[in-house]
Amino acid sequence: MAEVPMVFILAGLAAYTVLAGADFGAGLWMLLTRPGRTDPAATRDHARHAMGPVWEANHVWLIFVLAVCWTAYPVVFGSIASTLAAPLFIAAVGIILRGVSYALRGQVGGGRGRHLVEVLFAVASMLTPFALAAAVGGIASGRVPVGNAAGNAVTSWLNPTSVVIGVLGVAAGGHLAAVYLAADARRLGEQSLELDFRARALGSGVVAGGLALAGLLVARADAPALYDGLTRDGGAVMVGISAAAGLATLVLVWRSRFGPSRVTAALAVAATLAGWALAQRPFALPGLTVEQAAAGRTTLLAVIVAVAAGAVVLVPSLVLLFHLFLRGRLDPAAEPAAAAATRPATGPGTPHRMAQAVAAAVTLLAGVVLTSVVGSGWPLAVGVGCLIACAVATFGLATTDIDTERSNGRAAVRRDR
Repeated sequence: MAEVPMVFILAGLAAYTVLAGADFGAGLWMLLTRPGRTDPAATRDHARHAMGPVWEANHVWLIFVLAVCWTAYPVVFGSIASTLAAPLFIAAVGIILRGVSYALRGQVGGGRGRHLVEVLFAVASMLTPFALAAAVGGIASGRVPVGNAAGNAVTSWLNPTSVVIGVLGVAAGGHLAAVYLAADARRLGEQSLELDFRARALGSGVVAGGLALAGLLVARADAPALYDGLTRDGGAVMVGISAAAGLATLVLVWRSRFGPSRVTAALAVAATLAGWALAQRPFALPGLTVEQAAAGRTTLLAVIVAVAAGAVVLVPSLVLLFHLFLRGRLDPAAEPAAAAATRPATGPGTPHRMAQAVAAAVTLLAGVVLTSVVGSGWPLAVGVGCLIACAVATFGLATTDIDTERSNGRAAVRRDR
């Protein structure tokens, strides 16, 4: 029973790497738009629109992993969170900056302001996967000992193995995104975008494969125990599956068979994580086995039951979401030109939008003061209510701009064609 929650954690990590990794990679391609057959603005819009319906849902897996880890393996969670506080903090900041810049892009006009927001989004999209993958590299290379902040706060994640794995995480996300975006471009009938992202998928696949091979060589010199685990028994099998799936992805993308290539690309990434787990088994951290790190039987049973019950709701919901997304049911509909011409402007200077912005700022300030400074009794309840109101106002502010931008962007692309 002690290993069952660890299986849940690895499954959540695989889902987060495959799904959120592709979103991070889409941010990378919003920055690297050249060379290509398509105008850079159209490339950025395609990447942005493709991640829109699902990108927040992907962070469910990160929350799931954290919750299961700190409940089922509290000593492991405490050791990792304290020693690797720096990369985890960087990753959290990157996620926040991505969300802010995603919403802000609709608030700014064209030109330099929008360009700066897009650059911020792209940089955050590279920073977060690098930091998370570097943290994984620190754990895999045995640099996170048991205990509160027992490891070195810098070298635990800034070391040869972690740096290579961090760069590999960015490249793998870019590869996944390019494969997915090529498939989305075909579904939308955008041939130039399809060809551009096909070329990017091939190029990034070669880079990711080279980095994976380099990671093995670096691990051989820097983390011998990890290298030995990856080159024998189950670890070697998973490495072989990952390599075969990666090569199959390149062949399928070359033949423009993007549907199957989605599956093989995801399999290549998931097999790499499985290889790491098998290479490290039975240890969670140096000198601490999974059995020793596990919480009591009652807690483990509660975790397993809670995950099973949550899966009844979560899994069908996510399956439905991705089914609608991959079938194009969530694509923004093209609005008639006449309607676009007669629709009133909804720029950031309209009275309604200004009122929303003021309401969001006031409720945020009040919520922070009441919950942080006062923090008890009825003011705490009021503060929580203010924060909820701020979230609602901000959501309305962001979605209005995103919906408008999507409609206008699609209409403009069709007019240009």
